[in-house]
Amino acid sequence: MNRSEILVSLDIGTSKVKVIIGEVSKDTMNVIGVGIAESKGMKKGAIVDIDQTVHSIQNAVDQAERMVDMEIQRVIVSINGSHIDLQECHGVVAVSSETREISDEDIERVIEASQVMSIPPEREIVDVYPKQFIVDGQDEITDPRGMIGVRLEMQGTLITCGRTNLHNILKCVERAGLEVQDICLQPLASGEVALSKDEKSLGVGLVNIGAGSTTVSVFSDGNLAQTSVMPLGGDNITKDLSIGLKTTTEEAEIIKQEYGHAYLKDALEDNTFNVTTIGSNEQQTFSQVQITEIIEARLGEIFHFITQEFRRMGYRDLPGGYVLTGGVMSLPGADLLAKDIFQTNVRISVPSHIGVREPHFTVGLGTLQFAYRNAKIQGKDYVSGVKIEGNESSKPSKPKVEKIEKNDPEKVRSKNKTKENKDSLVKKLQNYFFD
Repeated sequence: MNRSEILVSLDIGTSKVKVIIGEVSKDTMNVIGVGIAESKGMKKGAIVDIDQTVHSIQNAVDQAERMVDMEIQRVIVSINGSHIDLQECHGVVAVSSETREISDEDIERVIEASQVMSIPPEREIVDVYPKQFIVDGQDEITDPRGMIGVRLEMQGTLITCGRTNLHNILKCVERAGLEVQDICLQPLASGEVALSKDEKSLGVGLVNIGAGSTTVSVFSDGNLAQTSVMPLGGDNITKDLSIGLKTTTEEAEIIKQEYGHAYLKDALEDNTFNVTTIGSNEQQTFSQVQITEIIEARLGEIFHFITQEFRRMGYRDLPGGYVLTGGVMSLPGADLLAKDIFQTNVRISVPSHIGVREPHFTVGLGTLQFAYRNAKIQGKDYVSGVKIEGNESSKPSKPKVEKIEKNDPEKVRSKNKTKENKDSLVKKLQNYFFD
């Protein structure tokens, strides 16, 4: 890992596509650019239209690029869905060096050894998340590099997903002109930002309520234990408002964001607004109390389904309580309604970084932080996510070219020719792999 490098995360949601550019300096993540665009081509967390999804990704990327004046080339993509599966995995290798010092090569070998298991042909391994390393029987080691040992073991979680779902996401990213640098599981990404170490070790329920789906995850003993996705979210609330107010879904969404409240006791009767009736130019006046009745009923129902999902997983009572995040949690009063229904300690997690202090940025920011930390553990080497060679080389290149031109113009021509040949070869390879 370089001392300072720039990484880019891509979170393709049902309502919004979010791109976050983060600069890692001395293991500290700073957000330097954000792009957000309306997501078209997604329903309930799954891709239903590739062309529209590609267009949405390009819009979000363009916005982020304009903010930092850099060209984005590589992204770390967060994935989610009911097709995700977690499996326990275990790898054992003998330390290869003569000095018996554990190196990056040993880490790579033990991670590869843990993946040797039969997987159905329709599934694909996305990543391996190491829980702990064991050196000669000594367990609970997070990073064994530099230690002396004979036998190295790794216990971790193997993440697999549906081949078609993954390839559709990757195809969208590649058609948007981007390279996939890494893939990150959304619950792991959210947990990196939303949860503390104590919550993870005690046992906590993490709930990410987005527009099209809700991700329910359980963290126990410091690691992700189980995750599940339900096809319920903010779009269900918007649809109910659209029916109740007899208006378009676009206007219902705007009203939800501007006047919506999730807790009826705190809603204001005198906070009124006009709504255009669908199919006519007539306007009706509604109060915040009237729409809160609709919002509270639907959100309360989603919370009840979440409680049932935790029970189905086998977790009736979690010492760490529940941590809520996602776009729907921006609604005022959502935490109060959650406390009434869950009957335990509940808090809403909002990222603390400047520029991304909204619950819907939790996954995007967490993707950067988790992917960087996991890459360090696995010994992966990340290339910068943005094109910075042009910016750096453009300044000193002029005097160098002038010097060569004075001496020998033939050298300049041959140098440019080899550069063109190199570029065309790279393009040919890219077309071969990503066509």
